[in-house]
Amino acid sequence: MVENVLWPAYFDAALSRAEGRRIPLEMAVSEPTVDEIAKAVQQVGYDAKIERDVGYSREYEARGRVLVTGTEETAKNDLVQAVGAYLGIVRGD
Repeated sequence: MVENVLWPAYFDAALSRAEGRRIPLEMAVSEPTVDEIAKAVQQVGYDAKIERDVGYSREYEARGRVLVTGTEETAKNDLVQAVGAYLGIVRGD
């Protein structure tokens, strides 16, 4: 089973691409949570598992991560872009 890992930094508008953001700034949100990311993953149609006590290697604080299963046929970049598109909807922006 293939698992993709999604970190909050991938979607954080406060970060630059060099700091870990992977989506365009227009799609990024301020301080995304693992709960919002997991909800967006479910909207896209995949299963999400939240791990709260882990930290992204480029950050000092542990904000957690989301493990996404069932993505064997999907490229990680496509998954990140799709989840990023839904984050604004999940948040209500």
